[in-house]
Amino acid sequence: MVRCFIAVECTNSEVIEGIRRVQGALESTGANLKHVEPENIHLTLKFLGEIPQHKVDEVAEIVKDISFNSFKFKVEEVGVFPNLRRPATIWAGITEGVSDLAAVFEEVDSKMGKLGFDRERRRFHPHLTISRVRSGKNRDLLVEELLAVKDQDFGVVNVTRIVLKKSVLTSKGPIYSTLAESQYS
Repeated sequence: MVRCFIAVECTNSEVIEGIRRVQGALESTGANLKHVEPENIHLTLKFLGEIPQHKVDEVAEIVKDISFNSFKFKVEEVGVFPNLRRPATIWAGITEGVSDLAAVFEEVDSKMGKLGFDRERRRFHPHLTISRVRSGKNRDLLVEELLAVKDQDFGVVNVTRIVLKKSVLTSKGPIYSTLAESQYS
């Protein structure tokens, strides 16, 4: 079984650097956080979970055939899921390019549905996960800092490929590798 997801990688070093600065500011609160490693920052289009190798091969073929025009999306704002009273996931938001991302998401979700994967029931909310909150330690300080950094403008990401990623979970965090990719047309 192979743990997989389909994503857009964050390839802009300025965006990554801005996210690292925010992670540092959040870290200074003493909250119990697990930051996403800079090389792992991505926008998930579809999480597939643990799937057998023959299914990975089928998904890879579909990913290679995804056709789209290159586009950009703007990364700005910092928010949390589910809410500030119980922050669990800290993310950087997408404010421009959402319709292009939604079109690619819809194509991926539809094609994966034909392969037997469940269609996404929740509304597509494009974001880059930057940290996970492990406990309620120093929550008030964390929320204060989240409010202080919420209006960040990280920059723009150019989307030129969609990738199928393998995710190996380790005690130090996940290790991602690219199994297949589509190029823009």
